[in-house]
Amino acid sequence: MLSDHVSKLALAIANQIPRISLARLPTPLVPLRRFSKKHNTPTIWLKRDDLTDTAASGNKLRKLEFVLGHALAEGATTIITCGGIQSNHCRATAVVASQLGLKCHLILRGKPTNPADGNLLLDELVGAKITFIDTSMFSNIDQIFTDLANEYRQLGEVPYAIPVGASDEIGLWGYIDAIRELKIDFDTVGIQPKYLFSATGSGGTAGGLILGRQIYGLPTEIYSVNVCDDEAYFINKISDDFSAWRQRYGIEIANDQLPINILDGYVGPGYGKAEPKIFDLIQDLARTEGMILDPVYTAKAFYGMLTELNKGRFTDCEDIIFIHTGGIFGLFPQKEQFTNSSLTQ
Repeated sequence: MLSDHVSKLALAIANQIPRISLARLPTPLVPLRRFSKKHNTPTIWLKRDDLTDTAASGNKLRKLEFVLGHALAEGATTIITCGGIQSNHCRATAVVASQLGLKCHLILRGKPTNPADGNLLLDELVGAKITFIDTSMFSNIDQIFTDLANEYRQLGEVPYAIPVGASDEIGLWGYIDAIRELKIDFDTVGIQPKYLFSATGSGGTAGGLILGRQIYGLPTEIYSVNVCDDEAYFINKISDDFSAWRQRYGIEIANDQLPINILDGYVGPGYGKAEPKIFDLIQDLARTEGMILDPVYTAKAFYGMLTELNKGRFTDCEDIIFIHTGGIFGLFPQKEQFTNSSLTQ
């Protein structure tokens, strides 16, 4: 773990940087005792970050507390961000922008549906302006950000661009702080979990957890299940975020002190696409515990964790943690994946 000096420096900076209150914290930590017994696993505890809010729910709010705090400190009047057509991050950003009286422009990868459903419906409902682009154009997203920002400046606005998932060196603070909260959770319920799992789609949640583990001296090992791209991509992306964080805040933590553990192999058909076994798991957990996962992030990550447990990995402990990062609105556009017969069984 880190020296006391480095940890104290990081905590001092955390108390000084801009932050606004968006998420309803702390979120609950609840055991899935019936599900764990049914599947013969250590007790799985769910960190309910799906409860950070209602419309703006999910893990993105923790990051946006810091990213939008910085944006407001910079005098921003228009927020520009991007993601897939059912992006949880874009929906959360659009909702919060409306709450704060900011304009919001979303760049969404994909074709609009008519009528709109899921996250896209909420994007439209709160008045976000939306530009739809195809996958080939998304590779040029930096230039699209620049062009839009220039257009808004010409209109007298102060634009602020947020990357995919609010996953940059500022957004890392969201899950650095979540580790502080988890340490209190563990003391409160009297557990010492050896492993913590979460989904990763843009790297910010994973990166924050890894940094927070070192800063707060948490022995729990962090594992992230990628829902897109591959292990190499996320090791590079998270490492780059660490470098940017060190440069911005002047906190020296060597990469060899920040292990990046990616559980690869559970992306399935691709980002936003899931196989029947994922929908079966969603139904299983819903009927066993009344907990709802989504097919894009949490169910894939939970399936990856459960599969590894069934192989005998990560079973050398009594308790493990899974962070429920939200995403329930992404379930509705894929409702046809639940057949009538399966739902009536």
